[in-house]
Amino acid sequence: MSIEISREATTAAITSIQRYFEENMDEEIGNLGAGALLGFFLKEIGPVVYNQAVADVQSRMQAIVMELDIEIHEAEFQYWQSSARKRK
Repeated sequence: MSIEISREATTAAITSIQRYFEENMDEEIGNLGAGALLGFFLKEIGPVVYNQAVADVQSRMQAIVMELDIEIHEAEFQYWQSSARKRK
């Protein structure tokens, strides 16, 4: 599965890469170069970030599922206990 981003995100990322080069590398990078660099990052590093995000979500979901019994637990066989309180 390849990681793709929207056209708007691509444009913003290319602009950001160009700015980074101007401010930190003391050289300019053109649209084509920045786009190629972005493509490389998406293909080479993107899956690492994606897989970590999936693992983080899985971990969080497992924690939520484990807490379900605490959050929505109902005590069983409570009829007679509540009925006994009414009779007193």
